Amino acid sequence: MAAKRSSSEIPDIAAPLLAWYDRHRRALPWRAPPGVTPDPYRVWLSEVMLQQTTVAAVTPRFLAWTARWPDFASLAAADEADVMAAWAGLGYYARARNLVACAKAVARDHGGVFPQDEAALRALPGLGAYTAAAIAAIAFDQPAVVVDANVERVVARLFAIDTPLPAARPAIRAAAEWITPQRRPGDFAQAMMDLGSAICVPRNPRCLLCPLRDACAGFAQGQPERFPVKPAKKARPQRYGTIFWAEADGKVLLVRRPDKGLLGGMRALPTGPWADARPGMEGAPLAADWRMLNESVEHGFTHFGLELALAMAEVEAHAAPANAVWWPVADLDSAGLPTVFAKAANAIRRMR
Repeated sequence: MAAKRSSSEIPDIAAPLLAWYDRHRRALPWRAPPGVTPDPYRVWLSEVMLQQTTVAAVTPRFLAWTARWPDFASLAAADEADVMAAWAGLGYYARARNLVACAKAVARDHGGVFPQDEAALRALPGLGAYTAAAIAAIAFDQPAVVVDANVERVVARLFAIDTPLPAARPAIRAAAEWITPQRRPGDFAQAMMDLGSAICVPRNPRCLLCPLRDACAGFAQGQPERFPVKPAKKARPQRYGTIFWAEADGKVLLVRRPDKGLLGGMRALPTGPWADARPGMEGAPLAADWRMLNESVEHGFTHFGLELALAMAEVEAHAAPANAVWWPVADLDSAGLPTVFAKAANAIRRMR
Protein backbone atom coordinates (compact mmCIF):
# COMPACT_ATOMS: atom_id res chain seq x y z
CA MET A 1 0.00 0.00 0.00
CA ALA A 2 1.13 3.53 -0.69
CA ALA A 3 2.11 5.43 2.43
CA LYS A 4 -0.87 6.95 4.17
CA ARG A 5 -1.12 10.67 3.61
CA SER A 6 -1.86 13.13 6.38
CA SER A 7 -4.85 15.47 6.32
CA SER A 8 -2.55 18.25 5.09
CA GLU A 9 -1.62 16.21 2.01
CA ILE A 10 -5.12 15.54 0.70
CA PRO A 11 -7.93 18.02 0.03
CA ASP A 12 -11.26 17.65 1.81
CA ILE A 13 -13.14 14.70 0.29
CA ALA A 14 -16.60 15.22 1.71
CA ALA A 15 -17.28 18.78 0.53
CA PRO A 16 -16.72 18.31 -3.23
CA LEU A 17 -18.28 14.84 -3.19
CA LEU A 18 -21.46 15.99 -1.43
CA ALA A 19 -21.72 18.99 -3.76
CA TRP A 20 -21.49 16.60 -6.72
CA TYR A 21 -24.05 14.29 -5.12
CA ASP A 22 -26.51 17.12 -4.57
CA ARG A 23 -26.45 17.76 -8.32
CA HIS A 24 -26.22 14.19 -9.66
CA ARG A 25 -27.76 11.83 -7.11
CA ARG A 26 -29.66 8.90 -8.61
CA ALA A 27 -33.41 8.73 -8.14
CA LEU A 28 -33.99 5.24 -6.77
CA PRO A 29 -37.25 3.80 -5.36
CA TRP A 30 -35.65 3.03 -2.00
CA ARG A 31 -33.83 6.36 -1.69
CA ALA A 32 -35.58 9.18 0.16
CA PRO A 33 -35.73 12.51 -1.72
CA PRO A 34 -33.83 15.47 -0.23
CA GLY A 35 -35.42 16.65 2.99
CA VAL A 36 -37.40 13.44 3.51
CA THR A 37 -36.51 11.03 6.34
CA PRO A 38 -35.47 7.65 4.91
CA ASP A 39 -37.62 4.58 5.63
CA PRO A 40 -35.32 2.10 7.43
CA TYR A 41 -37.34 -0.86 6.11
CA ARG A 42 -36.78 0.20 2.50
CA VAL A 43 -33.11 0.98 3.12
CA TRP A 44 -32.59 -2.45 4.69
CA LEU A 45 -34.49 -4.32 1.98
CA SER A 46 -32.66 -2.56 -0.84
CA GLU A 47 -29.25 -3.21 0.69
CA VAL A 48 -30.00 -6.93 1.04
CA MET A 49 -31.43 -7.17 -2.49
CA LEU A 50 -28.51 -5.29 -4.03
CA GLN A 51 -25.87 -7.69 -2.74
CA GLN A 52 -24.42 -9.35 -5.86
CA THR A 53 -27.28 -7.92 -7.98
CA THR A 54 -27.59 -4.81 -10.16
CA VAL A 55 -29.83 -1.80 -9.60
CA ALA A 56 -31.58 -2.52 -12.92
CA ALA A 57 -32.41 -6.07 -11.85
CA VAL A 58 -33.47 -5.13 -8.33
CA THR A 59 -35.71 -2.13 -9.11
CA PRO A 60 -38.81 -3.98 -10.43
CA ARG A 61 -38.40 -6.70 -7.79
CA PHE A 62 -38.16 -4.10 -5.02
CA LEU A 63 -41.32 -2.35 -6.22
CA ALA A 64 -43.27 -5.61 -6.39
CA TRP A 65 -41.96 -6.71 -2.98
CA THR A 66 -42.83 -3.46 -1.18
CA ALA A 67 -46.28 -3.45 -2.76
CA ARG A 68 -46.87 -6.91 -1.25
CA TRP A 69 -44.93 -6.51 2.03
CA PRO A 70 -44.58 -2.77 2.72
CA ASP A 71 -43.22 -2.97 6.27
CA PHE A 72 -41.71 -5.18 8.96
CA ALA A 73 -45.08 -6.33 10.28
CA SER A 74 -46.36 -7.57 6.93
CA LEU A 75 -43.11 -9.36 6.13
CA ALA A 76 -42.95 -10.91 9.61
CA ALA A 77 -46.42 -12.38 9.03
CA ALA A 78 -45.63 -13.66 5.52
CA ASP A 79 -45.47 -17.33 4.61
CA GLU A 80 -41.81 -18.21 4.12
CA ALA A 81 -42.57 -20.24 0.97
CA ASP A 82 -44.18 -17.16 -0.60
CA VAL A 83 -41.17 -15.05 0.35
CA MET A 84 -38.77 -17.58 -1.15
CA ALA A 85 -40.80 -17.67 -4.37
CA ALA A 86 -40.79 -13.87 -4.56
CA TRP A 87 -37.00 -13.90 -4.08
CA ALA A 88 -36.35 -16.38 -6.92
CA GLY A 89 -33.71 -15.14 -9.32
CA LEU A 90 -32.01 -12.76 -6.89
CA GLY A 91 -29.51 -15.39 -5.73
CA TYR A 92 -28.03 -16.22 -2.32
CA TYR A 93 -31.36 -17.57 -1.11
CA ALA A 94 -30.35 -17.67 2.55
CA ARG A 95 -30.84 -13.89 2.43
CA ALA A 96 -34.57 -14.36 1.85
CA ARG A 97 -34.90 -16.60 4.90
CA ASN A 98 -32.90 -14.08 6.92
CA LEU A 99 -35.22 -11.29 5.78
CA VAL A 100 -38.17 -13.09 7.35
CA ALA A 101 -36.19 -13.93 10.50
CA CYS A 102 -35.04 -10.32 10.85
CA ALA A 103 -38.54 -8.91 10.29
CA LYS A 104 -39.88 -11.23 12.98
CA ALA A 105 -37.12 -10.18 15.38
CA VAL A 106 -37.79 -6.48 14.76
CA ALA A 107 -41.55 -6.99 15.22
CA ARG A 108 -41.08 -9.13 18.33
CA ASP A 109 -38.18 -7.46 20.10
CA HIS A 110 -38.14 -3.86 18.87
CA GLY A 111 -41.79 -2.92 18.47
CA GLY A 112 -41.56 -3.05 14.70
CA VAL A 113 -38.86 -0.36 14.57
CA PHE A 114 -35.19 -0.85 13.66
CA PRO A 115 -32.69 0.03 16.40
CA GLN A 116 -30.47 2.93 15.33
CA ASP A 117 -27.25 1.71 16.93
CA GLU A 118 -24.89 -0.13 14.59
CA ALA A 119 -24.03 -2.74 17.22
CA ALA A 120 -27.72 -3.44 17.91
CA LEU A 121 -28.32 -3.79 14.18
CA ARG A 122 -25.49 -6.34 13.96
CA ALA A 123 -27.33 -8.49 16.50
CA LEU A 124 -30.31 -8.96 14.16
CA PRO A 125 -30.52 -12.06 11.90
CA GLY A 126 -28.71 -11.70 8.60
CA LEU A 127 -27.20 -8.26 9.25
CA GLY A 128 -23.46 -8.36 8.71
CA ALA A 129 -21.00 -5.52 9.13
CA TYR A 130 -21.73 -3.91 5.77
CA THR A 131 -25.55 -4.03 5.98
CA ALA A 132 -25.61 -2.76 9.57
CA ALA A 133 -23.28 0.12 8.66
CA ALA A 134 -25.35 1.00 5.58
CA ILE A 135 -28.59 1.10 7.58
CA ALA A 136 -27.00 3.12 10.40
CA ALA A 137 -25.58 5.66 7.95
CA ILE A 138 -28.35 5.93 5.33
CA ALA A 139 -31.45 5.42 7.48
CA PHE A 140 -30.25 7.11 10.69
CA ASP A 141 -27.40 9.39 9.51
CA GLN A 142 -24.93 7.77 11.89
CA PRO A 143 -21.21 8.16 10.97
CA ALA A 144 -20.82 4.49 10.10
CA VAL A 145 -18.21 3.32 7.59
CA VAL A 146 -19.95 1.85 4.54
CA VAL A 147 -17.79 -0.11 2.10
CA ASP A 148 -19.44 -1.94 -0.78
CA ALA A 149 -17.79 -2.92 -4.07
CA ASN A 150 -18.19 0.59 -5.52
CA VAL A 151 -16.79 2.28 -2.41
CA GLU A 152 -13.96 -0.24 -2.28
CA ARG A 153 -12.94 0.71 -5.82
CA VAL A 154 -13.16 4.46 -5.19
CA VAL A 155 -11.10 4.28 -2.01
CA ALA A 156 -8.48 1.95 -3.48
CA ARG A 157 -7.93 4.41 -6.33
CA LEU A 158 -8.11 7.49 -4.15
CA PHE A 159 -5.29 6.19 -1.96
CA ALA A 160 -3.52 4.03 -4.59
CA ILE A 161 -3.74 0.98 -2.33
CA ASP A 162 -1.66 -1.57 -4.19
CA THR A 163 -2.07 -4.59 -1.90
CA PRO A 164 -4.06 -7.24 -3.80
CA LEU A 165 -7.57 -8.08 -2.67
CA PRO A 166 -8.76 -9.46 -0.33
CA ALA A 167 -5.72 -8.61 1.82
CA ALA A 168 -6.21 -4.92 0.99
CA ARG A 169 -9.64 -4.71 2.61
CA PRO A 170 -8.49 -3.68 6.13
CA ALA A 171 -6.47 -0.82 4.61
CA ILE A 172 -9.39 0.20 2.40
CA ARG A 173 -11.73 0.23 5.37
CA ALA A 174 -9.27 2.27 7.44
CA ALA A 175 -8.99 4.82 4.63
CA ALA A 176 -12.78 4.92 4.22
CA GLU A 177 -13.14 5.55 7.95
CA TRP A 178 -10.62 8.39 7.72
CA ILE A 179 -12.63 10.25 5.07
CA THR A 180 -16.17 9.55 6.38
CA PRO A 181 -17.52 12.87 7.74
CA GLN A 182 -19.56 13.45 10.87
CA ARG A 183 -21.94 15.68 8.88
CA ARG A 184 -24.26 13.98 6.36
CA PRO A 185 -22.64 10.53 6.63
CA GLY A 186 -25.67 8.90 5.02
CA ASP A 187 -25.49 11.14 1.96
CA PHE A 188 -21.72 10.65 1.90
CA ALA A 189 -22.12 6.86 1.79
CA GLN A 190 -24.66 7.08 -1.05
CA ALA A 191 -22.49 9.62 -2.87
CA MET A 192 -19.53 7.22 -2.77
CA MET A 193 -21.77 4.46 -4.15
CA ASP A 194 -23.07 6.72 -6.93
CA LEU A 195 -19.57 7.89 -7.79
CA GLY A 196 -18.39 4.30 -8.13
CA SER A 197 -21.42 3.41 -10.22
CA ALA A 198 -21.35 6.35 -12.62
CA ILE A 199 -17.83 7.80 -12.68
CA CYS A 200 -15.22 5.60 -10.98
CA VAL A 201 -16.29 2.54 -12.97
CA PRO A 202 -14.17 -0.63 -13.23
CA ARG A 203 -13.02 -0.01 -16.81
CA ASN A 204 -12.33 3.34 -18.44
CA PRO A 205 -13.12 5.49 -15.38
CA ARG A 206 -14.45 8.93 -16.26
CA CYS A 207 -11.78 10.81 -14.35
CA LEU A 208 -12.35 14.14 -16.11
CA LEU A 209 -15.85 14.24 -14.60
CA CYS A 210 -14.79 13.15 -11.11
CA PRO A 211 -15.14 15.65 -8.26
CA LEU A 212 -12.31 13.88 -6.42
CA ARG A 213 -9.82 13.84 -9.29
CA ASP A 214 -7.43 16.34 -7.69
CA ALA A 215 -7.33 14.23 -4.50
CA CYS A 216 -6.87 10.89 -6.25
CA ALA A 217 -3.45 9.23 -5.98
CA GLY A 218 -4.42 6.67 -8.63
CA PHE A 219 -5.19 9.46 -11.10
CA ALA A 220 -1.97 11.26 -10.17
CA GLN A 221 -0.06 8.07 -11.02
CA GLY A 222 -1.77 7.97 -14.39
CA GLN A 223 -3.21 4.50 -13.89
CA PRO A 224 -6.38 4.58 -11.76
CA GLU A 225 -7.77 1.52 -13.52
CA ARG A 226 -5.02 -0.59 -11.91
CA PHE A 227 -6.77 -0.28 -8.54
CA PRO A 228 -8.02 -2.21 -6.69
CA VAL A 229 -5.44 -4.87 -7.44
CA LYS A 230 -7.22 -8.16 -8.14
CA PRO A 231 -5.83 -11.53 -7.02
CA ALA A 232 -4.92 -14.18 -9.56
CA LYS A 233 -7.99 -16.11 -10.65
CA LYS A 234 -8.37 -19.70 -9.52
CA ALA A 235 -9.87 -22.37 -11.71
CA ARG A 236 -13.50 -22.97 -10.79
CA PRO A 237 -14.48 -26.62 -10.25
CA GLN A 238 -17.11 -28.15 -12.53
CA ARG A 239 -19.94 -30.32 -11.25
CA TYR A 240 -22.61 -32.37 -12.99
CA GLY A 241 -26.09 -33.58 -12.20
CA THR A 242 -29.46 -34.59 -13.65
CA ILE A 243 -32.76 -32.75 -13.41
CA PHE A 244 -35.92 -34.86 -13.55
CA TRP A 245 -39.20 -33.69 -15.13
CA ALA A 246 -42.05 -35.99 -14.07
CA GLU A 247 -45.35 -34.96 -15.67
CA ALA A 248 -48.87 -36.21 -14.95
CA ASP A 249 -52.10 -34.72 -16.33
CA GLY A 250 -50.52 -31.37 -17.13
CA LYS A 251 -48.73 -31.08 -13.80
CA VAL A 252 -45.04 -31.45 -13.00
CA LEU A 253 -43.51 -32.72 -9.79
CA LEU A 254 -41.75 -30.09 -7.71
CA VAL A 255 -39.84 -30.69 -4.49
CA ARG A 256 -38.85 -28.36 -1.68
CA ARG A 257 -35.12 -28.34 -1.20
CA PRO A 258 -33.71 -28.82 2.32
CA ASP A 259 -33.63 -25.64 4.37
CA LYS A 260 -29.88 -25.85 4.83
CA GLY A 261 -27.56 -25.81 1.86
CA LEU A 262 -27.52 -24.24 -1.59
CA LEU A 263 -30.92 -22.92 -2.71
CA GLY A 264 -32.29 -24.06 0.64
CA GLY A 265 -36.04 -23.97 1.14
CA MET A 266 -36.80 -23.25 -2.53
CA ARG A 267 -39.26 -25.08 -4.74
CA ALA A 268 -37.34 -26.88 -7.47
CA LEU A 269 -37.42 -29.68 -9.97
CA PRO A 270 -36.07 -32.92 -8.49
CA THR A 271 -32.38 -33.40 -9.06
CA GLY A 272 -29.83 -36.09 -8.43
CA PRO A 273 -26.53 -35.41 -6.65
CA TRP A 274 -24.19 -32.73 -7.97
CA ALA A 275 -20.91 -34.55 -8.42
CA ASP A 276 -17.57 -34.39 -10.20
CA ALA A 277 -18.78 -36.92 -12.79
CA ARG A 278 -22.06 -37.22 -14.67
CA PRO A 279 -24.41 -39.25 -12.44
CA GLY A 280 -26.98 -40.45 -15.01
CA MET A 281 -30.31 -41.46 -13.47
CA GLU A 282 -29.08 -41.55 -9.89
CA GLY A 283 -31.45 -39.64 -7.62
CA ALA A 284 -34.64 -40.03 -9.70
CA PRO A 285 -37.61 -39.04 -7.52
CA LEU A 286 -39.76 -42.04 -8.52
CA ALA A 287 -39.72 -45.15 -10.67
CA ALA A 288 -40.63 -44.28 -14.27
CA ASP A 289 -39.64 -44.79 -17.88
CA TRP A 290 -37.14 -41.94 -17.89
CA ARG A 291 -35.63 -40.72 -21.13
CA MET A 292 -32.66 -38.40 -21.43
CA LEU A 293 -33.14 -35.29 -23.55
CA ASN A 294 -30.55 -34.20 -26.05
CA GLU A 295 -29.88 -30.98 -24.20
CA SER A 296 -28.42 -29.78 -20.94
CA VAL A 297 -28.35 -26.54 -18.99
CA GLU A 298 -25.36 -24.79 -17.49
CA HIS A 299 -25.24 -22.43 -14.54
CA GLY A 300 -22.47 -20.68 -12.67
CA PHE A 301 -22.43 -20.49 -8.89
CA THR A 302 -19.85 -18.49 -6.97
CA HIS A 303 -17.57 -21.43 -6.26
CA PHE A 304 -18.32 -23.90 -9.06
CA GLY A 305 -19.88 -24.33 -12.46
CA LEU A 306 -22.78 -26.74 -12.92
CA GLU A 307 -23.95 -28.71 -15.95
CA LEU A 308 -27.26 -30.51 -15.63
CA ALA A 309 -28.57 -33.23 -17.93
CA LEU A 310 -32.33 -33.29 -18.45
CA ALA A 311 -34.54 -36.34 -18.04
CA MET A 312 -38.30 -36.54 -18.41
CA ALA A 313 -41.07 -39.08 -17.99
CA GLU A 314 -44.86 -39.26 -18.35
CA VAL A 315 -46.26 -40.85 -15.21
CA GLU A 316 -49.64 -41.77 -13.77
CA ALA A 317 -51.22 -39.22 -11.47
CA HIS A 318 -50.81 -40.23 -7.85
CA ALA A 319 -50.15 -38.65 -4.48
CA ALA A 320 -46.99 -36.59 -4.44
CA PRO A 321 -44.06 -37.95 -2.43
CA ALA A 322 -43.25 -36.35 0.91
CA ASN A 323 -42.02 -32.77 0.65
CA ALA A 324 -43.22 -32.55 -2.98
CA VAL A 325 -46.20 -31.17 -4.90
CA TRP A 326 -47.76 -31.50 -8.33
CA TRP A 327 -47.67 -28.06 -9.95
CA PRO A 328 -49.61 -27.03 -13.09
CA VAL A 329 -47.18 -26.73 -16.00
CA ALA A 330 -49.17 -23.81 -17.40
CA ASP A 331 -48.64 -21.92 -14.12
CA LEU A 332 -45.03 -22.93 -13.52
CA ASP A 333 -43.72 -19.38 -13.71
CA SER A 334 -45.54 -18.65 -10.44
CA ALA A 335 -43.64 -21.37 -8.56
CA GLY A 336 -40.62 -19.12 -7.98
CA LEU A 337 -38.05 -21.61 -9.22
CA PRO A 338 -34.40 -20.63 -8.72
CA THR A 339 -32.69 -19.52 -11.92
CA VAL A 340 -30.96 -22.81 -12.68
CA PHE A 341 -34.24 -24.75 -12.40
CA ALA A 342 -36.15 -22.11 -14.37
CA LYS A 343 -33.58 -22.55 -17.16
CA ALA A 344 -34.14 -26.30 -17.10
CA ALA A 345 -37.92 -25.95 -17.05
CA ASN A 346 -37.87 -23.62 -20.04
CA ALA A 347 -35.61 -25.97 -21.98
CA ILE A 348 -37.81 -28.99 -21.22
CA ARG A 349 -41.04 -27.20 -22.09
CA ARG A 350 -39.58 -26.33 -25.49
CA MET A 351 -38.81 -29.99 -26.14
CA ARG A 352 -41.96 -31.64 -24.77
